Amino acid sequence: MQACRACGAGASLDAHFCPQCRTILPLVRRQTDYFTFFGLPRKLRIDAVDLEQRLRTLSRQFHPDYFYNAATAERRASLERSSYLNDAYRTLKSPVARVEYLLSLEGRAANGPEEASKQVPPALLEEVFALNEELDEVREMRASGAPAEEWRSRLERARQPIDAKREEHEQQLQELSARWDERGESDVLDALRDRVLERNYINNLLAGIERELSQ
Repeated sequence: MQACRACGAGASLDAHFCPQCRTILPLVRRQTDYFTFFGLPRKLRIDAVDLEQRLRTLSRQFHPDYFYNAATAERRASLERSSYLNDAYRTLKSPVARVEYLLSLEGRAANGPEEASKQVPPALLEEVFALNEELDEVREMRASGAPAEEWRSRLERARQPIDAKREEHEQQLQELSARWDERGESDVLDALRDRVLERNYINNLLAGIERELSQ
């Protein structure tokens, strides 16, 4: 519970306005999260239309224009909540960002692409080995003056299994997200974390191919 500074009434942590006097409440970040802020359960499958509607409703309620003549504390609260609302929406509207955010809330955050690049995930060893061999050969072709269309076509072929792996991981993320929503088991979070790390590594591989293509 939190106390309204205007009238002293108690309000739940997910309340945006005092239930007694309707004063906008200050944002206490350590006591809320993006899901709670939007009035959503901590689930990974979110209806995009519903999320958009909630965004519009809250945007109107928090808009600083409505608090132009309000007390300083209320104006500050409207700005804080408007800013937090935008941050929350940008995160929750993206399925992958949503997974990463949930992992951080549950204490299983992956440390971004940096952690993924430290070692090759076991599930990607074969693809990484084959890609590195292909990249070495492409660089040799380019250095020897081979026509651009030849080595570019090899790069395009080399990226196909990596693209396929990315699609496979997207499907796995969806399936694991459904399992989390249904059962909320901790081992599902561990699997999600592994998939996120592998996804980051895959993105690094594809970025490497793009760099070669831009040569």
